[in-house]
Amino acid sequence: SDMAAPRPLGTRYALHHLLGEAAVLDEVRRFARACARTDLPVLLLGESGTGKEVVAQGIHAASPRAAAPFVAVNCAALPRELIESELFGHVAGAFSGARREGAVGKFEAANGGTLFLDEIGELPPAAQASLLRVLQEGEITRLGATAGRTVDVRIIAATNRDIPTAIASGMLRDDLYHRLNVLTVSLPPLRARKGDAVLLAQHFLTQVHGTFAREFAPEVLRAFAAYRWPGNVRELENLVTVSYTHLT
Repeated sequence: SDMAAPRPLGTRYALHHLLGEAAVLDEVRRFARACARTDLPVLLLGESGTGKEVVAQGIHAASPRAAAPFVAVNCAALPRELIESELFGHVAGAFSGARREGAVGKFEAANGGTLFLDEIGELPPAAQASLLRVLQEGEITRLGATAGRTVDVRIIAATNRDIPTAIASGMLRDDLYHRLNVLTVSLPPLRARKGDAVLLAQHFLTQVHGTFAREFAPEVLRAFAAYRWPGNVRELENLVTVSYTHLT
């Protein structure tokens, strides 16, 4: 099982860290394990806070690439003018402010392993076109370089956007979407996972205080079960961790 394997480079999570007993989550774990056995691109869909990075790391950790690097890139956090340099690297003096010795991009850093592109819809169109070219040709060209370099990278991409809307508005290139949308995992929101809010709240409380040191009042658990959790598991974890860390 993926529990016994040593923790791969760059990861904190395996698929068993996707906690919950809802049937929809069993389906996600089962399909993610099937994805791990292939080398095909995976597209993770779901609202913010549903666990897309846990699934991405878990797929890598359960895959034949587990001994190679897992490199995560938050596309929304990259400065627009440095995106291509960050992804593909650059040679010495490629642009004003470039490192003297050049720099390795995320694709090369992930060579042999997995590259996780989070919030893929936030990449500008030019960077999406470059990314599509890399996926088609299997090679990257550092900024300022004349020759390409072959890379062997498994791509996992994620977005919290509604795909048809993102494509219609021009935020996501149709051709890139079809290239990435080979295996698709949709993560359910917490409000669709009956019983899991209470189960997760108790798990996070145990992590903060140790086994059985604390428990929630019944009315708190009822409130947790009834609440819609717009921020999903992340919101629940933050609430429990922040609120209950300070209890004596």
